[in-house]
Amino acid sequence: MIDIKLIRENRKLVKENIKKKFQDEKLGLVDEVYEYDKSYRECKMKVDELRSKRNDLSASIGSLMRDGKKDEAEKIKLEVGNINNEIAECEEKEERLSKEIKDRMMVIPNIIDASVPIGKDDSENVEVEKFGEPFVPDYEIPYHADICESFKGLDKVSSGKTSGNGFYYLVGDIARLHEATLAYARDFMISKGFTYCVPPFMIHSDVVTGVMSFPEMEAMMYKIEGEDLYLIGTSEHSMIGRFKGEIIDEEKLPIAMTSYSPCFRKEVGAHGIEERGIYRVHQFEKQEMIVLCKPEEAMDWYNKMWKYTVEFFRSMDISVRTLECCSGDLADLKVKSCDIEAWSPRQKKYYEVGSCSTLGDAQARRMGIRMKTDKGNVFVNTLNNTVIASPRSLIAILEQHYQADGSVKIPKVLQPYMGGKEKLIPTKYYKDINHLFIWHGRNICTARNPKCVDCPIKEYCKSFKKVA
Repeated sequence: MIDIKLIRENRKLVKENIKKKFQDEKLGLVDEVYEYDKSYRECKMKVDELRSKRNDLSASIGSLMRDGKKDEAEKIKLEVGNINNEIAECEEKEERLSKEIKDRMMVIPNIIDASVPIGKDDSENVEVEKFGEPFVPDYEIPYHADICESFKGLDKVSSGKTSGNGFYYLVGDIARLHEATLAYARDFMISKGFTYCVPPFMIHSDVVTGVMSFPEMEAMMYKIEGEDLYLIGTSEHSMIGRFKGEIIDEEKLPIAMTSYSPCFRKEVGAHGIEERGIYRVHQFEKQEMIVLCKPEEAMDWYNKMWKYTVEFFRSMDISVRTLECCSGDLADLKVKSCDIEAWSPRQKKYYEVGSCSTLGDAQARRMGIRMKTDKGNVFVNTLNNTVIASPRSLIAILEQHYQADGSVKIPKVLQPYMGGKEKLIPTKYYKDINHLFIWHGRNICTARNPKCVDCPIKEYCKSFKKVA
């Protein structure tokens, strides 16, 4: 939500911003707010004048009664009563005008940064920079669901029975790899000085409307029947809600947090091959960055945050790029945003794995989050950024580290979270491995006089070290 002073003082700027976002249907709202606000302020001024007059008249009643001027006092009492009725009517009008103003201000988009490229939708987003080589191996990379199934790691048949489309069971090493990425993301952000949090996974409706626009809410949120509660679509929602109505001392800013949560989304319009896999789902897990800061520090934090995500993915040898979101692709509360996209060697294109946004004071204004300064209270700025959203990050690992033999190399930084495991081996090889070990025992690692020098796996053998 923008500052109403902008509409009072610079309606042209607000309208130009709406046009940049290709939301011409909202242009009329600016003039409507202007007129309602004018009437509201006139009404408020009138109420103040009436109250002052009432107070003066009320003060005179006592003197008149003491002087024995009862009839005159009764006339003034009647006049005070009429003023009270007029005040009540004006206050009712104030409340009605305030609601009309708020309803319109809630859907007028935030002022975008001057650096945001102008475009109608995500097809006009602009590539900024690539990090890592967008390689294509000389062997075929299967669809990610098929890779998961080769490890007996994905069960969507059972989840279809329990929950319907858009849900999944992750099993075995695939489930473990999924959790390893989240644990590593947590520790990565803690190492950057962010405070780790686990927030509530359900929030009240006033928090929902405080942190996101109505179209986003309608398309994303699941409501709990019979309760004023919604399942969160990202931990940003409840993390910003944590500070609702608070006045934060200036010296306590910035507040940098990293939060884990499951996320629940309707994903309206999801269809096609990706429904068979785990790319577009109703439930996933996420590690998020959230920052509350002074307005003048917001852009520095924005650049710092998206760079953290790039660094995180590159530490797993995942090739990514940054994509500047154009004006038409920005949600109404956002000032500036970029997507982080991972390379898909199977599809030979990039796909979104995260998004970094600065929202100015839009969320803070809706939620009443201020900072206390020597010059008075001002609204803070809020930012959010995805560290990792799994299973999309899981897909990136499976595709970019897939080997010609069907195995998947585990990035070194994840190996400690996988019990030291370096590679995932398809289950189809388990029988072959057993047979090979039997052959190895008969021909190399014999009970008497083992051929340790010729053993291809001697570096893993404690007995070899003793012999040597």
